[in-house]
Amino acid sequence: MKRFFKRAALVVSVLLLVLVLTVGGYIAYLQIQYYRIEDNTALEVYSPQTAVLQLDTPYKAVTCNIGFGAYGPEYSFFMDTGTMLDGTPTQGLYGKAVSRESVLTNTDLALDTLKELDADFLLLQEVDQQAHRSHQVDQRAQITEAFSAYSSTWAENFHSGYLAYPLNDPHGSVTAGLLTLSRYAVDEAVRCSYPVDESFFVKFTDLDRCFSVTRLPVEGTDRQLVLIHSHMSAYDSGGIRTQQLEMLCQVLEEEYEKGNYVVTGGDFNHALYGTEHAFPSQQQFPGWVQTLDDSELPERFSFVAAENGFEVPTCRGADIPYEKGVNYTTVVDGFLVSDNLKAQAQNIDSDFAFSDHNPVLLTFELAA
Repeated sequence: MKRFFKRAALVVSVLLLVLVLTVGGYIAYLQIQYYRIEDNTALEVYSPQTAVLQLDTPYKAVTCNIGFGAYGPEYSFFMDTGTMLDGTPTQGLYGKAVSRESVLTNTDLALDTLKELDADFLLLQEVDQQAHRSHQVDQRAQITEAFSAYSSTWAENFHSGYLAYPLNDPHGSVTAGLLTLSRYAVDEAVRCSYPVDESFFVKFTDLDRCFSVTRLPVEGTDRQLVLIHSHMSAYDSGGIRTQQLEMLCQVLEEEYEKGNYVVTGGDFNHALYGTEHAFPSQQQFPGWVQTLDDSELPERFSFVAAENGFEVPTCRGADIPYEKGVNYTTVVDGFLVSDNLKAQAQNIDSDFAFSDHNPVLLTFELAA
């Protein structure tokens, strides 16, 4: 009997050692894979265009978070949590898209919508280039091919080793970024690195947050249109979003002082211009929602509140599948501009058919 217990203890010890070595080895692997892209990294302009912007001429820009092609109406994401009005807790199910076919379908639906809007500039977030979560669909190539008459820049903001969570549906390894498309000539583009939470485990799972700054010449002037494409943090309990906003505002002020026109668009991951309670739902107000309005922007800058901004939301809670009037919804996507532009915006009601976000269309003119 003593021999049996000794053998059992030995087996348990060996198993524990294997477990410790496995976990330790995996953490070491993630640490080796982890890096941050250097701030102020020059971006290549692919397929450069030659047309030059004109003063007092209407242009259109669209921002859309395509959610790596995963977020059809039936989709919920494992990192998203919420609470129903009756107190029932909710949490999403999936770590990656349901299937390769669903990614292709949702990406095609997004492309159909974007083509109909016929914008001069497209700012697209959560575009995968190579990722387990999107079943290796190269969305970057698919989109640039569909908009072959546009120049493009690529600001990578997610590059991870294999993320083995959730255990039943691992997120996997990811290469993704911000894709900016332009019908007009680009002088240069730069990737700027946002501050991020670099605490031990969080840094492996969050994005390498950034914004891109694209400079476009304006005919007959020495001024530029500075097009800023931003995707701020979504999960934040340590003030990271405040630091990111401070960095962005500093750039806004610097560019305005140079006399430039400034348009900033993207996914701000804040409820914008008072829309945090704008839409009915059967869920409690979620903890991830922070607010952002003009009072927190530099003087001479403001958000372009969509004409239908209190009628059409741009983001749904992804802790449960989408059902209109049930999920919490708000406006987190849009544009802010300097006061030397004329601008108006419209939220595009796609009813979250291909993403957990709806696109936003901006129409603007550069004032003489």
